[in-house]
Amino acid sequence: METPDTGADDVRWALDDLYDDPDALEEDLASLEADATAFAEQYRGRIGELGPEALSEALDTLGALQDRLGRAHAYAHLCWTADTNDAERGALRQSVQETVDRIQQRLVFFDTEWVALDPERVEDLLGHEALDDYRHYLETEYQRKEHVLSEAEEKVLSEKSITGKNAWTRFFDETLGAARFELDGEPLTQEQTLSKLYDPDRTVRREAAHAFTDGLKDHLRTLTYVFNTLLADKASTDRLRDYDHWLEQRNLANEVDDETVDTLIEAVTGRYDLVARFYRLKKQLLDVDELYDYDRYAPIREADSTYEWGDARALVLEAYGDFHPTMAQVARQFFEGDWIDAALVPGKRSGAFSHGTVPSAHPYVLLNYTGKPRDVQTLAHELGHGVHQSLAREQSIFHHGTPLTTAEMASVFGEMLVFQRLMRNEEDPANRLALLVAKIDDTLATVFRQVAMNRFEHRIHTARRNQGELQADQFAEHWMETQRAMFEGSVTLGEHYQHWWSYVPHFLHTPGYVYAYAFGELLVLALYARYESSDGGFADRYLDLLRAGGSDWPHELVGQMGVDLEDEDFWTGGLSHIEALIEEAEALADQTALGSARGNGRARPSS
Repeated sequence: METPDTGADDVRWALDDLYDDPDALEEDLASLEADATAFAEQYRGRIGELGPEALSEALDTLGALQDRLGRAHAYAHLCWTADTNDAERGALRQSVQETVDRIQQRLVFFDTEWVALDPERVEDLLGHEALDDYRHYLETEYQRKEHVLSEAEEKVLSEKSITGKNAWTRFFDETLGAARFELDGEPLTQEQTLSKLYDPDRTVRREAAHAFTDGLKDHLRTLTYVFNTLLADKASTDRLRDYDHWLEQRNLANEVDDETVDTLIEAVTGRYDLVARFYRLKKQLLDVDELYDYDRYAPIREADSTYEWGDARALVLEAYGDFHPTMAQVARQFFEGDWIDAALVPGKRSGAFSHGTVPSAHPYVLLNYTGKPRDVQTLAHELGHGVHQSLAREQSIFHHGTPLTTAEMASVFGEMLVFQRLMRNEEDPANRLALLVAKIDDTLATVFRQVAMNRFEHRIHTARRNQGELQADQFAEHWMETQRAMFEGSVTLGEHYQHWWSYVPHFLHTPGYVYAYAFGELLVLALYARYESSDGGFADRYLDLLRAGGSDWPHELVGQMGVDLEDEDFWTGGLSHIEALIEEAEALADQTALGSARGNGRARPSS
């Protein structure tokens, strides 16, 4: 069972733009310790007495330090993700993490002294032009005032995180990175195994699902313990910081209020009927008596097609260029500069991401490219992140990144550009239907599945805090109940599926993350609708939005594009766009032989 040759085997990133070698990294870290010590000696105990110009000068220096620290962390982290089984890379990552954390502890005083100021003093400082470049960072930090501890306490939490949360998430990543799932006598990585769920052959999908389950069961005791430990770790940190509920810290970091998130979740769970409606259609298109969990991503036509790396590159760059030449120009740098690691190799971290690094450097993209049509969309997704992060390098280190709520905006928009280009170029109704079904598959996974996983998170965090340590079957019960609620009986979840909660990294790395995917998808649906109805100038305004990074509140930034995130109808409007996609698929199904089951109980088998 060989992985097809996609031309991506040699697509590995070069980290020289961060550091020429580990020796240069060590030299920089040594000078950083001295510079951070000098900064602390100059400013500790004085933040409250600084005027706006002096405070701006201090932030200039602090920002330069944070940029260098971020560069060091990025280098060590990216080295490790390319091969999590390499002990030397793991040791380097750990050493750098410990050094960076030690240096950060010397800078903690800045935040603790800032949030200790009186509100009137803060308001007066933020009104000065000298602090324009730092205003949003300072106001969001001050918003955390009630949850920031003393400098000494913050140092202790930072110190213990190295052997606490950070150690456990690394252990989780390395465990699954080393895990192998035996399929037809061949040991496969997680990525290779899960890619089989998109295979046109149902037997392959079923066997892959069971092989993946068997592999998870081999590690279930370990993974259950890791989950329990990290749930307890977050609970204790939340208590110390006086958060009212498990999601409050994430909402604050995402710069949205609890009410907005609650409205999003209620809107999505209130339209689970769309999920059931679509999977009933897909059951007919696949011509199966019962749709199982391993059938969800089955393609309905030409599913065995693959895209070589060069073809995927051309497709994405052309779609980006159609939207705006600058977007394609920025994305092209990732290919020409060796900023992408796409090869499918053992030990490499699973999934895909774009690491924004720091403003003085550039982003790096990691993929596990198998050549499937979905991988092309993943490339478009991660390059959307990469373009966003690249354009936002105009901002300081404090505004370079974005909250998760808008971080997914550019990535999902990039996917949409590629999808719409494919649809425009395809005249055959059956092929258009196949493309549309695949797009709806991803949209439902991004919106409804992520919110269902949020409901799972809510259950396990609440149960861990109220009941104590959870057993594997309790995790499974919460998982299956929240997943079944989403499908409303349209998909049969096999007994094997009860263990699939245990491999999702977001639950551990960034608790509460997942609803941001739904947020971003619905936001993009609204933005794309405005793009299609725009008389011109939308693309320029959109790139300006990306250049703004995280320099203002999300609702203020996207408000400039005509989108009101604080309008409750915003979410229902986005869900209506999804309903329209399903209606279009139903109409196309009626026009094609693939949809004949809607009239006579039979559908043409997928090719």
